[in-house]
Amino acid sequence: MNWKQKEIILDNGNKAISQAPIIVSASRSTDIPAFYSDWFFHRLDIGYSAWTNPFNGLKSYISYENTRLIVFWSKNPKPLLAHLYKLKERSINCYIQYTLNDYDVENFERGVPPVAQRIDTFKQIVDKLGKGSVIWRFDPLILTNKVKVEDLLEKAKHIGDQLSGYTEKMVFSFADIANYRKVRANLEKSGVNYREFSEDEMHQFSRGISENNKAWGYELTTCGEKIDLLPYGIQHNRCVDDDLMIKLFPDDKILMDFLGVEIQHPDLFNNRTNILKTKNNKDKGQRQFCGCIVSKDIGEYNTCPHLCDYCYANDADGRVKANWNQHLKNNKSETITGR
Repeated sequence: MNWKQKEIILDNGNKAISQAPIIVSASRSTDIPAFYSDWFFHRLDIGYSAWTNPFNGLKSYISYENTRLIVFWSKNPKPLLAHLYKLKERSINCYIQYTLNDYDVENFERGVPPVAQRIDTFKQIVDKLGKGSVIWRFDPLILTNKVKVEDLLEKAKHIGDQLSGYTEKMVFSFADIANYRKVRANLEKSGVNYREFSEDEMHQFSRGISENNKAWGYELTTCGEKIDLLPYGIQHNRCVDDDLMIKLFPDDKILMDFLGVEIQHPDLFNNRTNILKTKNNKDKGQRQFCGCIVSKDIGEYNTCPHLCDYCYANDADGRVKANWNQHLKNNKSETITGR
């Protein structure tokens, strides 16, 4: 989708043409809430940030003038708590895709706080934003010579029991290692004896999580998965989700107009609110089985110091650490990397 363009004034005083997205993704490529919250909200105040294309190295600019909604992705969004009021002041909506796994024993997520702390953070953010605005992701599910399906179910139950009353949805995916070179290389470098899920094991996990859900009552969904798990009550998910936006922010007319949504409110002759979607907003640039609608991602690869063993966005710890150190030296730069 071609976003509207804006002329902006750069930090150096020059003029440039920028994209001006309605929906911002922050970010599939790195954990902006955990590590770059101060940077992001500074750039929001400035009005724009810069993004470097990972394929051709070209820099482009993103204006926040038209932004109506931000989808945050994070494994530790606690630093957001100090900034969320700023979004309200700007009338910018948000929700959070919160990846809350339990790999404490396995140490797959080296830079992530213990699961107990992250559960507490989850609850604190829900208290600020409301239950429907924080989505629990157990993503990805990883099998190894020591971690079996039964172990993953036990881990998920441990978290799911404690999040009862704090979320409405659980999203999960099965680690697809063979098709992602970076993931495979990172796992092998860390000495993780991984293995792929068989279809039988996918069904085994789905049956088990559906059984657990009898106590939770969550909406169960998968992220980017081809397999049909509807017999277990498990739907295909949209992480950047127009249905969720309509549910949470129906009074944001600019956002609803962008989504192509017509809301017919009750009147004397009709006591129901009818919602009509007139546009297909699917993001054609995502993976085949991704259901997300269009957004502009502002993150960059090789910038996440969590250093998870299964990461698809980092390919070398040294590059990540160098980028992080450069960011710390220039943490108000146009770019995340400080370059």
